[in-house]
Amino acid sequence: MDGFTTGAPASSGRARTWLAAYPRAIPAALFVAVAAIAALSAFIIESNAKERSRAEVRDYAQSIASALDRRGSGFSSYLRAGAALFSTIEEVSPQTFRQFVAELRLAQNYRGAEGIGWVAATPRDDVDTLLARVRSNQPQFPPLRLGTNSARDMVAPVIYFSPDTVRNRRALGFDMYSEPVRAAAMDEAKRTVMPTASGRIVLAQEGAGEAPGFIIFMPVYKPVPNSPTQARELGGFLFSSFNAGDFLDAAIDGEPPAEMGVRLYDGDAQTSNLMVSRSQGEAGTDRFEQSVSIANRELLLVIDAAIDRQLNPLSLITLAFGLALASLLMLILRLLARQAVEDGARLAFLEEQNSIRDSLTRELNHRVKNTLANVLSMLSLTRRRATDLDEFADSLEGRIRALSATHDLLTGTDWGTTPIEAVIRAEMQHFVEADGRSLIVEGPDVELAPNDALSFGLAIHELGTNAAKYGALSVAGGTVTVRWELETDKLAMVEWNEQGGPPVTPSHQRGFGLQLVEKITAHELKHQVKLDFRPEGVRCILGVPVRGLSEFQIRGTPIRSR
Repeated sequence: MDGFTTGAPASSGRARTWLAAYPRAIPAALFVAVAAIAALSAFIIESNAKERSRAEVRDYAQSIASALDRRGSGFSSYLRAGAALFSTIEEVSPQTFRQFVAELRLAQNYRGAEGIGWVAATPRDDVDTLLARVRSNQPQFPPLRLGTNSARDMVAPVIYFSPDTVRNRRALGFDMYSEPVRAAAMDEAKRTVMPTASGRIVLAQEGAGEAPGFIIFMPVYKPVPNSPTQARELGGFLFSSFNAGDFLDAAIDGEPPAEMGVRLYDGDAQTSNLMVSRSQGEAGTDRFEQSVSIANRELLLVIDAAIDRQLNPLSLITLAFGLALASLLMLILRLLARQAVEDGARLAFLEEQNSIRDSLTRELNHRVKNTLANVLSMLSLTRRRATDLDEFADSLEGRIRALSATHDLLTGTDWGTTPIEAVIRAEMQHFVEADGRSLIVEGPDVELAPNDALSFGLAIHELGTNAAKYGALSVAGGTVTVRWELETDKLAMVEWNEQGGPPVTPSHQRGFGLQLVEKITAHELKHQVKLDFRPEGVRCILGVPVRGLSEFQIRGTPIRSR
């Protein structure tokens, strides 16, 4: 339990860290991942649905092929039986044929067939004898329609055709050998002595129609009379004719499904071989081909299934749910990422404030110590130079005021940079209040760092004090001119000039204030101070460093001016 409780916050912390580091990438990656899973699931569902559809098409094609095969086999069996029966009699009479057909009950059992007929195979020279014999039993028998194919010495006219309808009577007297496709099927039947289907033809009973069909032929051999070897000769053919459309419709047993089409070809799937079509004829369909054997002839059954271009409802639901879930998770992660970023920013702000507070505390402590040290130093040196208590008090008060004035300036700028002109005017304000005394301040805008401003202000105060006691500011009409210019980007040269005051003697003594300017201030500003006691007035040149924001800090924290 201990390991679990300590591990969970760590993993949560890592997750929040990652969210804060990648607030957009992680939610987007999660959205893409979940959306991809949803799309893959929808694809699998669609694939399974299409595979089921293909399986249904295959099953449908196989069922039709089986029905066609059963019907072809059934008629072939009856033709075999009829051939066996007719081979035992010398001549097939109308009564024998009608009795045989009646037993088949075609109208009840075999939808799709035009009927069963008998073709008599006769030498071309015996045609008249055959016609006379037939008309003795069928007075209304039409004239024979014989072909002109002289290469054959046999003719094969249709003698009987049942059921006896107006449509079927059109086939009577038609010579089967006169048409090449029928002749080829009859020759193949003779060779194999098996029921054989013809190729694509137009049935004779169609008249001027063009509906394709086919015929199954079965040869009938009879014993040769008075033959000692029991030889047999061709007596004729039993046949059954089929309208291809009716034959296919009977196998389908109704209209094909609306989304499926059915076509039957005699051989390859070519337009010239098409026997019947129940297809929608739409492009872009799934296609399934099934070979069908009808009476020793191969036909091709083609099933077309229209492609459903709409997504499966389950796929749509899965995809919609996946996208909704991905969007929801992405939104939640975005909110968590935003919260993590805000928490990180808040924590960084608090850490920065705490660092600034610590830095300010350290800086305040440092500055208080420095200020106290400066005060103690000024107190000690002032006491040594003072001749009485009043002089001591006045000198000490002036120097403390100088520190205070510069401190006020720095406080006003949040201890940022301070303009050099502001320091000069703050320190010299009470020295030029009397009439007849003037201060001229000239120079470009230069900002001083806090420590440099304190040292420079103290130097200006001492120069002003000296001028007020002994120099230009001690009499009416005196003038102090303070000019400065940037010698380099890092150094400003300040020139102090006094004019209009009492003459300065060469033996002028340097008091504590001027010593403070020459030594202590020079040490703090890190540049030599030049003092020149000219007769017309004191001249002082100070070098004041100009430092950028990155060059001074409040104990580890950069100082910024406002």
